[in-house]
Amino acid sequence: MPLEMTSDVFITCAVTGSGSSQDRSPHVPRSPEQIANSAIAAAKAGAAIVHCHVRDPETGVPSRDPKLYREVTDRIRDADVDVVLNLTAGMGGDMVFGPPSAPLPLVEGTDMVSAEERLVHIEECRPEICTLDCGTMNFAEADYVMTNTPGMLTAMGARMEELGVKPEVEAFDTGHLWYAKQLVKDGVLSSPALVQLCMGIPWGAPNDLNTFMAMVNNVPDDWNWSAFSIGRDEMAYVAAAVLAGGNVRVGLEDNLWLAKGELATNEALVARAVTIIEGMGAKIMGPAAVREKLGLTKQAAQ
Repeated sequence: MPLEMTSDVFITCAVTGSGSSQDRSPHVPRSPEQIANSAIAAAKAGAAIVHCHVRDPETGVPSRDPKLYREVTDRIRDADVDVVLNLTAGMGGDMVFGPPSAPLPLVEGTDMVSAEERLVHIEECRPEICTLDCGTMNFAEADYVMTNTPGMLTAMGARMEELGVKPEVEAFDTGHLWYAKQLVKDGVLSSPALVQLCMGIPWGAPNDLNTFMAMVNNVPDDWNWSAFSIGRDEMAYVAAAVLAGGNVRVGLEDNLWLAKGELATNEALVARAVTIIEGMGAKIMGPAAVREKLGLTKQAAQ
């Protein structure tokens, strides 16, 4: 297919994530204040959307505590900057099995809860966007399975729509896109949907351009999409996403480094992405333009 480069691009900054990166860089924010301040700095650097997880303020371990989400979102909303709020709803679907000789019972690290519990902070904070990990996969390490069954996704997607929160489909492989289209066909998700193509995460879609373009070519023409890759390929995928007609995501959730031996901050990663996008001749979209493009509803916390 011919390249159809995006002329207007929005940047999402994934501020802290849920990985075990808290002890690998002093710039990975832990407390609600640190997460909010880093999100605000990313917005000032050019991010129209901030994607937020929360962590235990003392240990840095990922958390689902609604009170932590409420503090983060309140701080961002009270700041002197406009930005679109995107909260994760991906946690609460973690299953960790025992060794192959005795996989059950599930072992430490398992966090498997109901659809309702996974959305408590979404109901309370009412962000404009929240994520919907659109499939189950072996995820990175050992016997950890990221679990998102069709029934769970149907229940969560329908509730997000009822709340007026835009689901962002996280597609880690081609089958996840396939099921997202089924959710739209079934009337669970509204169209045009919003998709994030997640590349290079073991063991989802491998990080190569053939697979990337297969993912891109399976996104319906009227949907909106972004893409990212992790680690050293983060900035290469900024360019690749723009060339292929999409939007971009950067941030410390996906990559800790600005250059070899130089730890990044969220605002530095956003600034680097801005330089690449503008160097390619495209324009950076602000939050107001993104809300209009995606049909977002700006709500207040409940």
